[in-house]
This record gives sequence, C-alpha cells and structure tokens, in this order.
Amino acid sequence: MVSALASEATLLLYDGSPFHPDGNALFDYADAEGMTLFGTSAKYLDAAAKAGLQPKSTHDLGTLRTMTSTGSPLAPEGFEYVYRAIKDDLHLASISGGTDIISCFALGNPTGPVRRGELQALGLGMAVDVFDDAGRPVRGEPGELVCTQPFPSMPVSFWNDPDGAKYHGAYFDRFASVWCHGDWVTRTEHDGLVIHGRSDAVLNPGGVRIGTAEVYRQVEQCDEVLEAICIGQDWEGDQRIVLFVRLREGIALDDALTDTDQDAHPPRVHARVTCRRR
Repeated sequence: MVSALASEATLLLYDGSPFHPDGNALFDYADAEGMTLFGTSAKYLDAAAKAGLQPKSTHDLGTLRTMTSTGSPLAPEGFEYVYRAIKDDLHLASISGGTDIISCFALGNPTGPVRRGELQALGLGMAVDVFDDAGRPVRGEPGELVCTQPFPSMPVSFWNDPDGAKYHGAYFDRFASVWCHGDWVTRTEHDGLVIHGRSDAVLNPGGVRIGTAEVYRQVEQCDEVLEAICIGQDWEGDQRIVLFVRLREGIALDDALTDTDQDAHPPRVHARVTCRRR
C-alpha cells in the first residue's frame, strides 16, 4: 500500500509477513520504491540475522540512508548485523518512545556517531533523565527513565477517568510531579541511553536487578532459539528466572542444556551451554 503525504515524500507501508516467501520482501520493496528511510523492529532484524539474510550482497539499497529500529531494545549484535549484512554507509537509529506520548524520549542523530547498543540522543523538547530509587539523577548505572518537565505531546488525561486517578497512577505515582515512563535504562557519558527492558519486568534473583533485555541479548546469540521470553517467579523465598524458548525445527530442549562438559557434546550444544554461562 502506498499513500502520498506530499509532493516531496511518500509513505510506504507493508502489510503481511515480511518473511514470505523467502525473507527478502522488505528489501525488494526498498529497491523497487527507492526507499530512503527503513523503519523496522529489533525483532525483525534479529530474525533476519538468524535467517541468514545478506541484503548487502543481494540488493542495491542505493537510496537507503537511514534505518530506524524500535519496539524493543536493539542488541549490540543487531547493530553489528545491520552494518555487516545490510549496509555499511547507513545511519542506524535505535529509538524509544511510546504511542501514548506520540513521540520519542530517545532517538537518532544523523550528525553524531552511532555506538553499538546505544540510543544516540535524548528527544528534542524532552527533559529526559534517569533516577535511582530515591529519585536522584544517576549516570553510568541503571535506573528509571523519567521526564522531569511537561513536554509538547504529553497526554493530559485518560478517557473514563474523571478524577484523573488512572492517569496519575500510570505516570506520576513513582516520583512526585515527574513522568516515569517505566523503562529501566542507563544514561551514558555520551548522553545516550542503553535500555535494559521494562522496569516493571526487572528481574531480581538474589537481590541482583537484571533487565530482561540483558537475558535476551545472550539468548538471541543462540541460533537454535527463534524466540524467547523470560519471567521472574517467586521461589523458595527468593526469585528465579524462568526462560521459555521456541526452537528451530528439529532441535530438542534436553538435559544437555545444563551440562557444562563442552567436550562431551557437539557444537550445537556448545552454543547453548555458552548462553547459559553468560
């Protein structure tokens, strides 16, 4: 489906599985329409990498200047895949915001360097910061993504919420008069952000807080695993991490996953053991 926005620009939309019939549908589309900005998701890029797609070798992509990734954190390995297999002279922008704010708290900067695993810049017009549990700004360590001042696209109320209780509970209960977005992030020395996952999904085994994205980053390096989701489960007075995986066809989830004797198993098992150790 193609919809004209203006004489200078055209919005390209794709409806259907991007992996039918062979995974190249979106890259075919990019070449056919002279696409300049390719908007996608971290999950799509991970799936393309696992499918062995090499658009740099199979497509021209001469007009493509920018690729944006959202939906979930783009792992450092995702950055490497884009520049290795898709295009090396491309501005890759991992961005993060929300439908509710119609905007981004972190986005790309075409004039600045792209660092693997890092969202480049804080959103324009956004007083973005990272708070610890006591509401103090922190750098170089994980905390809550907040916005300390009102911003142009901030919603002001919810439907069917006459006293504003649901609205206040969604964003302002955590820190007084400060928008708390619910992302667990680290603000870097470059004023970029590394997103570790949703703060309400942070795992806490043995009192050590772990973002779900940190788990997924390791699991996604296992070619045998197509998809995964992890949860925290209260267990014997503590919390344990339970990981659910969908494996490639023909791969079995067996006791070898917990075996640390790499010499006793073939390479397929070695990769799985490595992920477990990480």
